[in-house]
Amino acid sequence: MSKTISIFLLSFTLLTVLSCNKKEDDKPVGTLQLSSIKVGSSSLNLTGSSTDIAIDSDFILSFSAALDANAANQSITLSKGTMIVPITGFLSEDGKQFTLTPSNAMEFNSEYVINIAESLKGANGESFPGIQVHFTTEMSNLELVSIKINNKDFENPLHPKDVQFDDLKIEITFSDALESENISQHFSLFPNPGIQVTLSEDKKTVTVTNTGDLDYYRKHSFQISSSLQSTHEANYTGYSNYFITGLDPSNKFPLISDEALLDLVQLQTFKYFWDFAHPSSGMTRERNTSGDVVTVGGSGFGIMAIPIGIERGFITRQQGISHLDKVTDFLSTADRFHGVWPHWLNGNTGQVYPFSTNDNGGDLVETSFMAAGLMTVRQYLDPTQSEELLLINRINTLLSEIEWDWYTRGGQDVLYWHWSPNLGWVMNMQVRGYNEALITYFMAATSTTFPIEASVYHKGWANNGAIANGRSFYGIPLPVGYDYGGPLFFSHYSFLGLNPTGLEDQYANYWTQNVNHSLINREHCVLNPRGHLGYSADCWGLTASDEPTGYGVHEPTRDNGTITPSAALSSIPYTPEESMDAMRHFYFILGDKLWGEYGFKDAFNPDISWWASSYLVIDQGPIIIMIENHRTGLCWDLFMSAPEVQAGMNKLGFSR
Repeated sequence: MSKTISIFLLSFTLLTVLSCNKKEDDKPVGTLQLSSIKVGSSSLNLTGSSTDIAIDSDFILSFSAALDANAANQSITLSKGTMIVPITGFLSEDGKQFTLTPSNAMEFNSEYVINIAESLKGANGESFPGIQVHFTTEMSNLELVSIKINNKDFENPLHPKDVQFDDLKIEITFSDALESENISQHFSLFPNPGIQVTLSEDKKTVTVTNTGDLDYYRKHSFQISSSLQSTHEANYTGYSNYFITGLDPSNKFPLISDEALLDLVQLQTFKYFWDFAHPSSGMTRERNTSGDVVTVGGSGFGIMAIPIGIERGFITRQQGISHLDKVTDFLSTADRFHGVWPHWLNGNTGQVYPFSTNDNGGDLVETSFMAAGLMTVRQYLDPTQSEELLLINRINTLLSEIEWDWYTRGGQDVLYWHWSPNLGWVMNMQVRGYNEALITYFMAATSTTFPIEASVYHKGWANNGAIANGRSFYGIPLPVGYDYGGPLFFSHYSFLGLNPTGLEDQYANYWTQNVNHSLINREHCVLNPRGHLGYSADCWGLTASDEPTGYGVHEPTRDNGTITPSAALSSIPYTPEESMDAMRHFYFILGDKLWGEYGFKDAFNPDISWWASSYLVIDQGPIIIMIENHRTGLCWDLFMSAPEVQAGMNKLGFSR
């Protein structure tokens, strides 16, 4: 009995132990859950498909429990189609995050799958049901690798100049093969002379060539459309740039002789003064768009052109005399300030038209240009003709009423440029050399009624000799004035009537001064240190004129690429061959853009494809007058024949 009980108790104990062990082994292990897959600040869609994923992304997979490291490395993969993509994996310290990093950047616009197999287990044996997460990478950006125009870089902000007008070749290389269908429609040129677009064999390089000649010295815009696509549908941001073509050296007008060209230039330039003379006053407008505003100094140039027009047969003598009568009659009643006219007048009323806020009175320099013109035409008139004698007497009266000495501002040894009856000397601008105003001091010295003393010239204008320069520029010596000589009108305005041939005083020989000033100006354009388009031995001349942004003064030290025909043409007495070369170039080579009804337009700047449409009296006047002085010396001879001129020369110490 006891043996039976012992066996029962042993069996019960074993069953109890086995039963307890079975309960522990049958406890549920659990299931892993994928919480998220982070890409930067975003998350992949775990049940759908994500798009526009960066090709260099890292993927952070977060789970509900720690992973078995070995199982994670074997069970988490990245694939593209049937290809397994090499990756590196990193398990976080707590084992709940697995960072997946593609070993190489993924491909653009491609579908990828993150595969997490059922073999993935948790650190405690948790199972995972398996999942595939789909995503598509971002569209690629089609990149412009290089762009050249006639072998010059053409990438912004570079804007090539001097591109050959009849041989254009733009080569563009892209980062990816291009979709070739309708490739031409993505490339445009304006203005368009006709272009041909070809694609290289690898479809990465486009070549654009011209089928017709491009316009010379012209800004051309080149664009590539943003709709251009690669064969992988890569996006392109587009491209836009411009270039400037170089010179077309062909003749634009039939060749004519130099004499015929000089005749033509003088005739058309004279028409500016004749056609644009104000109908009421006969005075000259500042520019062809000035309306009723007339200019005193420019009108002085205009009346000096009248004898030229008569002698050249552009007008009859009677027409010229009638015109001078109208002008001098107007001047007799126009506003004057101690005998001095203002810069601008209303051509109808004769009242001052302020040049600026404080410049509403007399302008001595402008008046000196008018006085020199009046003296020149007076010498042309015939005192034996009653009508012309009346004009002579009127001119003498006008000249005698100019109170030159008033503008010494109380007896100072210097002349002042402006005076206003209500503002006085507020402009406070002394007239000192060296500039265009030598004629102002000279005319003041010729006055028989209100002359200046010689000391005013020597101490004021010459600044006790400080106007001397004596240095050489481009190997050419400059007797007086600013370095490089300043704008060329310095050698024109004062010498329209005052003949610089052999003219000298203690400061300079003025023929040498003007010749060398012109040569320095030209040499600067020939050497072209600033690399402006168009400058050459035949295309030169820096002076005051219109410019792309308005009006400016141009000289070697202020050179923005603007050439003014008046500069070279008005220097023709000083540089006859060089100026004639420029005239031929301006007319025959550039004439289709530069020549107009009233001669040469004011200025041009090939750097930015700018051509003036304007004509300015201060540039037109020196052209016709200085050409005539070169040809016949007419205005020089007339002015220098005036008895007051010799007296003025003697007073100031000039000799010839």
